Amino acid sequence: RFTSCIAFFNILNELNDYAGQREVVAEEMGHRVYGELMRYSHDLKTERKMHLQEGRKAQQYLDMCWKQMDNSKKKFERECREAEKAQQSYERLDNDTNATKADVEKAKQQLNLRTHMADENKNEYAAQLQNFNGEQHKHYYIVIPQIYKQLQEMDERRTIKLSECYKGFADSERKVIPIISKCLEGMILAAKSVDEHRDSQLVIDCFKSGFEPPGDFPFEDYSQNIYRTISDGTISTPKQEGMRIDTKTTVGKAKGKLWLFGKKPKPQSPPLTPTSLYTSSTPNGSQYPIFSIEPVHYCMSDIKTGKPRIPSFRSLKRGLVSWDFCLQGPALEDFSHLPPEQRRKKLQQRIDELNRELQKETDQKDALIKMKDVYEKNPQMGDPSSLQPKLTETMSNMDRLRMEIHKNEAWLSEVEGKVAARSDRRHSSDINHLVTQGRESPEGSYTDDANQEVRGPPQQHAHPNEFDDEFEDDDPLPAIGHCKAIYPFDGHNEGTLAMKEGEILYIIEEDKGDGWTRTRRHNGEEGYVPTSYIDVTLEKNSKGA
Repeated sequence: RFTSCIAFFNILNELNDYAGQREVVAEEMGHRVYGELMRYSHDLKTERKMHLQEGRKAQQYLDMCWKQMDNSKKKFERECREAEKAQQSYERLDNDTNATKADVEKAKQQLNLRTHMADENKNEYAAQLQNFNGEQHKHYYIVIPQIYKQLQEMDERRTIKLSECYKGFADSERKVIPIISKCLEGMILAAKSVDEHRDSQLVIDCFKSGFEPPGDFPFEDYSQNIYRTISDGTISTPKQEGMRIDTKTTVGKAKGKLWLFGKKPKPQSPPLTPTSLYTSSTPNGSQYPIFSIEPVHYCMSDIKTGKPRIPSFRSLKRGLVSWDFCLQGPALEDFSHLPPEQRRKKLQQRIDELNRELQKETDQKDALIKMKDVYEKNPQMGDPSSLQPKLTETMSNMDRLRMEIHKNEAWLSEVEGKVAARSDRRHSSDINHLVTQGRESPEGSYTDDANQEVRGPPQQHAHPNEFDDEFEDDDPLPAIGHCKAIYPFDGHNEGTLAMKEGEILYIIEEDKGDGWTRTRRHNGEEGYVPTSYIDVTLEKNSKGA
């Protein structure tokens, strides 16, 4: 609806046409320039390769002529040396008086033969030399210049082709210039069509706040309790219920409006007089207050802070669960009718659920405490006393959950003690080197104090020795491996074990899928640590046990 948005839309349309013309230029470049250059480049490479091959052939032929000439030269030199030796031998025999005529004749024939061969090699060397000089002259003055001339012509044709491609590029750009000019003119017209006054009026029409300036406050006369009779000249103005209703309605409507400068400045409710504070009575005689503006604010703050209301459903669910346990009776509540391993899993599952519920209640309590602090610091946001019933209910639920957890952990300790005793009797020879003194607490951790081993309901504390006797012969769980701490863990929560980075611990129970692994220190202290914080190594011999 705004002229600036319409202009931007028109500019985008013109830009689309502009981009279309650029695509036309790109297609023309790809067909006439790039494609033609690629084809011509391939032809030039083939032609250049052919010319270079001709030059290599000419050079190889000249090298062959030089080798033939050099061989004939070496042969002529060798025959000349042999002829010289034959001549020296003939002269020595001819001057020797003791030599026979046959030896002299033989030396003479050998001299004539060597001389004849030297003459033939001389003629051959002269012919090869003359041939090489002719081929060399032809190579450097005819063949090579011709090849260079062909390469030069080829490069000149390449330059001419580049010039034609440059011209084709300019022509393709020139063809689209008129359409591009029209697109640019359309963009300029769209920019000129922007009307700032029209856009401002649209904004005003769309976002009218509807706020009304607050009216004047009426005069509140607090002297009415002192002077029961009001004279005709009194300047006090009596309160009107209609005005009170109008104030609440106005404030309620203004509460949902948008205010540009933060919270809308609302009129502060005037102080309530003792006589006007309690305006209605109940059948038993008690009075309840009537507020002018506070109920609206209280409702709004109650709606904004609706989060504490949601956990009441969880409380109802827990009440149903507890009622279901009561119906089943104590025989089914502790799962004593199940086998030991199934009973341990059921109890552990129930403890985990109760711990999660306890954590939710703890978070809810922290949120309520923080909200109460905010209300105490800022009374206009809400009444701090309104949160006290919810806080009391939450703390009561936490106490009940702790009792349930302690009771179930006592049953779990009993089951685990019996299972560990049977496992120790079967595998006593394998785990004697890992046995350390310790006791498992109801919270899932180990402690050295036998008196803290079971913390059940209050009536069980009267006979602690009975539990000590029951678990006196039980040994701690066997170690099934070891682990190394990758990260430090503080272990503030109950049932966890603090560890330092690089510390070595025994593993006595693997991760069951909840992200926690049960470990033990060398001194017998046990507890749970996060599985992602440790590097686990399980022992094959102990894993089966």
